[in-house]
Amino acid sequence: MRTKVSLLIRKPVNKVFEAFINPEITTRFWFSKSSGKLVQGQKVTWEWEIYGVTDEVYVQEIVPNERIHIQAKNLQETIFRFTPFSETETVVEIDNGEFETLEEIIDTTEGYTLVLSGLKAVLEHDLNLHLIEDKHPDARV
Repeated sequence: MRTKVSLLIRKPVNKVFEAFINPEITTRFWFSKSSGKLVQGQKVTWEWEIYGVTDEVYVQEIVPNERIHIQAKNLQETIFRFTPFSETETVVEIDNGEFETLEEIIDTTEGYTLVLSGLKAVLEHDLNLHLIEDKHPDARV
């Protein structure tokens, strides 16, 4: 089974797309460090320093302002879709994985819901809500 989450972000599609490509923005709502921008055909390493966790992702495809397709080290594939809702609004949909257990589905759905909520706070209100950091306070290193 796959998971899908989506949310309307009140910013133009190019701004929302850039937030996922550019780690200077992404680190404000998701991971804390990145080895670089997302570039099709390249690998990047993402780090969640507070948890002592890293992940290497391979960027399979980038269609500017439309889609980002990545594959994580654990072979999970994630597709980010960006659909203009108006000139100043974008629907972001995250389609992720092939999961076998309900626990994996729930955890992934919760995680990506927090990512989109954090994105919304950063882009619409210039606020970092620390959602990812606060999700698992007992797991901090």
